[in-house]
Amino acid sequence: MQQLFQAIRQLVPVSEHDEQVIGRLFTQKHYKKGAFFLPEGTVCRYAGFISKGLMRFYINIDGEDKTYGFLQENQFISNYGSFVPQIPSAQAIQALEDSELYVITYTGLQQLYQELTHGERMGRIIIEQVFIQALSDLNSFYTDDPETRYRKFITDHPDLQQRISQYHIASFVGVKPQSLSRIRKRILEQRVKRS
Repeated sequence: MQQLFQAIRQLVPVSEHDEQVIGRLFTQKHYKKGAFFLPEGTVCRYAGFISKGLMRFYINIDGEDKTYGFLQENQFISNYGSFVPQIPSAQAIQALEDSELYVITYTGLQQLYQELTHGERMGRIIIEQVFIQALSDLNSFYTDDPETRYRKFITDHPDLQQRISQYHIASFVGVKPQSLSRIRKRILEQRVKRS
């Protein structure tokens, strides 16, 4: 739980009383690789903090998964479009590795906002960060070609290349795995020419 306290402290000051409230309202959950934090078509019951592991956000379109995001250690996670209004989600969130999260229910989060000294401010900052990332990813999908998206992925997430299958990276970039192989080969050849 120290990772969670530290992450919240980076957003707002946290008193000893606040730590007690956080410890009471968050519970630890484990997700095996392949398990769902949020199955498609269900209501998102939790917001969480990833203390260990890796999660993938995707949507199923005509039987094909379209990955639109990855979250890893020390990041907050939820599908706010389902969690806040408590409506079923068209998206799914799945563990790509055995993962450990600290989760809080919707009701618990409302209590957290009220009971923490800076609870409302913390919530606003987290939502703003999620919103900015979602806009950036959406803009990239519509304005960048697959090679540019892949280059951004390896720049923004150099540590994730070894943790995520090429299939999921290709889905995130918006191409088939064979096309991703060609993109990777082209980038490697350009690096060799520059050396």
